[in-house]
Amino acid sequence: MSNNGSILRFEDVTFKYSATHTILDEVSFSIRRGSKITLMGQNGAGKSSLFKMIMGGLELTDGDIHIDHRSTIAIAKQVIDRECMDMSLREYFQAQFSETVYDIDPRIDTVLEIVNLQADKEKHIHDFSGGQQARILLASALIKNPDILLLDEPTNNLDHEGIKHLTEFLQNYNKTVIVISHDAEFLNSFSTGVLYLDVRTKKIEQYTGNYHDVVEQIGLRVQKEKRKNAQLEKSIQEKKDKANYFAKKGGRLRALAKQMREDVADFEDNKVDVRKEDKTIRNFIIPHQKDITGDLMTISSYTRMNTKGKEERRDTDISIRKNHHLRIVGPNGIGKTTLLKKMAEHVDEGISLHGDVRIGYYRQDFQGLDFEKTVYDELASVMPIEDEQKLRSVAAGFLIDKELIYKKIGTLSEGQKGLVAFAQLVLLEPGLLVLDEPTNHINFRHLPIIAQALHDYEGGMIVISHDEEFMDDIRIDEIFDLQK
Repeated sequence: MSNNGSILRFEDVTFKYSATHTILDEVSFSIRRGSKITLMGQNGAGKSSLFKMIMGGLELTDGDIHIDHRSTIAIAKQVIDRECMDMSLREYFQAQFSETVYDIDPRIDTVLEIVNLQADKEKHIHDFSGGQQARILLASALIKNPDILLLDEPTNNLDHEGIKHLTEFLQNYNKTVIVISHDAEFLNSFSTGVLYLDVRTKKIEQYTGNYHDVVEQIGLRVQKEKRKNAQLEKSIQEKKDKANYFAKKGGRLRALAKQMREDVADFEDNKVDVRKEDKTIRNFIIPHQKDITGDLMTISSYTRMNTKGKEERRDTDISIRKNHHLRIVGPNGIGKTTLLKKMAEHVDEGISLHGDVRIGYYRQDFQGLDFEKTVYDELASVMPIEDEQKLRSVAAGFLIDKELIYKKIGTLSEGQKGLVAFAQLVLLEPGLLVLDEPTNHINFRHLPIIAQALHDYEGGMIVISHDEEFMDDIRIDEIFDLQK
């Protein structure tokens, strides 16, 4: 199937998880060979589910997906599966193939070079940092040299150097790429078109042009739809007023009133269903724990990885007090996430913690959330005093509606898990925030609101983030560079 050079075609595809949970409703579109496409849509609209459909991992309710019969597909997911964490790097790459690959080592070397990672093939996946795991995910898709490459949030956990490397690779890649990402600058540097998955209509709209062009096109269309509706609204009101006037007069005018009411119904049908552009979360504050004084945490020594990949112990002298914001920086693999985890879990002899401080720990992999619990139970579990009204009010501010609140954490999209984690921080009222890549998986429309809340936070804060634009909006009092 290669009609007009298309490599992938959806034909009247409907997909429902259940009678009440539809992702796609009779969707048709095609993608030309060699296109670089961005998949857009709100958190939870079903973007990752669409990738699963293309990979054949979900059974369609109706319709067909046609893939050129000679074409291969590979996906770089957002996170490495939990069951792969104990594998060695070599075993993980071997597991990407259904048959044994005898020349696996040179293939691994090639893809690791593309993603700019030097690594020991015997090392276990769980021993790599978040940033290194992001590169491994990408390399695991590239090792198959696919005709269609699916990338789900590939810039999460990548430092500036990693994003630059990936961008250059995609610009030069001559095969088909479909990307889910919230990083506007990254998308704009290589994309040639956009698929927009509308969370309400369950349809996909196709646009051509780079990312910024398309965002502008969508904005103009929404304005046009609103204008058209305003004109129709005016005509509808005039006709209603006249119909009511004639109906009261009786006689032959009553028939005219009936005709006018039918016209009103037609006008109502012609109103455009204006897209509710991605909703943003409400402005929020993270209340801080007020009943503690003095040092919240002091760090006298820490462990980092040196350039040879060996652990080394270093002395330092850092203390975190109320209203003190510390940023930790350093290249991927130096041990930032490991250090943050030790701080949050207080498992290092070089770190001492105030006995009464409550720590709000935002983990980039969301392993701090219980995937088997409902959203409601997980939010309630962190509250110093449980208060259902307060819980529901905070949840609503993070777009967690009455349907979402009773779903299990494990069924949520990564973006929704991120919003649950932020709602937890608000309900916990922590004395110390420990944040590991708080922008990962979060829709870019929410980021200015989150940055403002962190900027205004009056407790102690320790943060790691590769998102410079985001960090520019947050007050930072001290920078701790692990490389120095």
